[in-house]
Amino acid sequence: MDIKSIAAGMLAQKLGINQSMVGGIMDKLVGGGEQMDVAGLVGNLKEKGMGDVAESWLGDGDNKDISPDQLKEALGADQVSQAAAELGTDEGSLLGGLQAALPQLVDKASSGGSLLGSLGGLGGIAKKFM
Repeated sequence: MDIKSIAAGMLAQKLGINQSMVGGIMDKLVGGGEQMDVAGLVGNLKEKGMGDVAESWLGDGDNKDISPDQLKEALGADQVSQAAAELGTDEGSLLGGLQAALPQLVDKASSGGSLLGSLGGLGGIAKKFM
């Protein structure tokens, strides 16, 4: 299972909607293609002054919380608003789901603080060599 499917599944479960509805929305919010752009997400968090949060998500320890306002700033208010409308939910519910899903997504895409997510983890790296 690729990172995109994992993230879409986590968010769909939090929102109580069908996973197929969420995949395209995650592409718009976090970056798209076959794999999520986890490196871009982490970079954006750092750029917006949330480097300590991003680093905690990358590391093997506990993940620091991110507030809905911080998350909205990192992802872009317009993108969050549009995504909520497309999913037929409110921004608060979407941000709540993302608060839970994104730290886990980054955890699954990193090991010991090393970000593998933009390549789809070890499977993605293996595909690059095949």
